Amino acid sequence: MNYQGYIIYRERLRRNWSQAGLCKGICTVSYLSKIESGKSEPSEEIVRLLLDRLDLEIDQEIEREAAKLADQGWELLFAGRFAKLSNLLQEKDIERYQAVPAWLDLALLSSEKPLDTALEPCMDTRQLTLQRILQGREIEAVRLMPNAYTYLTLGMADYKAGNYSAAVDALQTAYDLASREGAVRIMLDAKLFLGNAYCNRQDLPNMERHYRVARRLAEDLQDQRALGAIGYNTASAWIETGRYEDAYIWFSKQEEPTLMSLHKLAICCEKTGRREQALSVLKQAEDMDTDELDQSLALQLLCLVRYRVEHPDYLTREDYGSLLLESFTRLRRELPSGFAIFHLPWVLEWYKATRQYKKACELLEDFPVKSV
Repeated sequence: MNYQGYIIYRERLRRNWSQAGLCKGICTVSYLSKIESGKSEPSEEIVRLLLDRLDLEIDQEIEREAAKLADQGWELLFAGRFAKLSNLLQEKDIERYQAVPAWLDLALLSSEKPLDTALEPCMDTRQLTLQRILQGREIEAVRLMPNAYTYLTLGMADYKAGNYSAAVDALQTAYDLASREGAVRIMLDAKLFLGNAYCNRQDLPNMERHYRVARRLAEDLQDQRALGAIGYNTASAWIETGRYEDAYIWFSKQEEPTLMSLHKLAICCEKTGRREQALSVLKQAEDMDTDELDQSLALQLLCLVRYRVEHPDYLTREDYGSLLLESFTRLRRELPSGFAIFHLPWVLEWYKATRQYKKACELLEDFPVKSV
């Protein structure tokens, strides 16, 4: 289907015009019908006359401007330079270009949601690839365009779903392809998520191996966000493997801690016997105004730590178990699996204390241990 034929059809229906009314003096009704259905490639003159009648702006300057902008956008996307892509498009009035084919590129590049599926017959391979990614169909996107960017999105999707073995394969492929393409940003993101995957499996040697490369890349790119994520995830892994003092040192040094950094610091204080500091940290976290997580879920997680600190006999209290299991259910439902994995030991501790061994075994089947 020709994109401009689709636009003519859409705008005609939006105005509630008949085919005869639109094409009068321009072409026959049968010819317009073929243009709208994509069964005929119309001449530029006919298209221009029809678009003019629909008050859709189109001229060579706009076509050139839109095409240039689209080319820049695709180059930034496939290089993983997502912040620059956002800056490029955020101040542009994309609808200004809706009468030219490059609108499809710009609409996809600037959207967080897929476009109307009726537009898919108008899309080329590159456009359809991004449409599939926006639809959450990353495997199909890789089949259409097996490049560093599509493998990165597939790896990230598998990581968020907790499919760590598949995530590692896709992310390693993304890194290898990105190194050939010179896409340094994708190399960094691939290494970050590789480290994250091994972190969630508590495989510290492999986590540290990938994070070492990611740290060097982040330092060269001066990416403080990435460096902060590496430090946070590494210290969180120390908590999961019992290195509470090491984790305490890292989290206690943060000058502008996030809500979840304070949550982890409170756990470190709990585990190392710093009761008063744990309560102070919890109060600081509870008083924060933040949107890092759903506020009610964040408060539940903080409440769990407070309960354990204030009640040494928490494993004998039913209300603790109810709060713990409700929080764990929400974590599994609302957030990436790494959050649930982090809290898994406390749930298993509860099941063991209350002799619910069958439930503990079932839970362990849902979260197979360590190796990727």
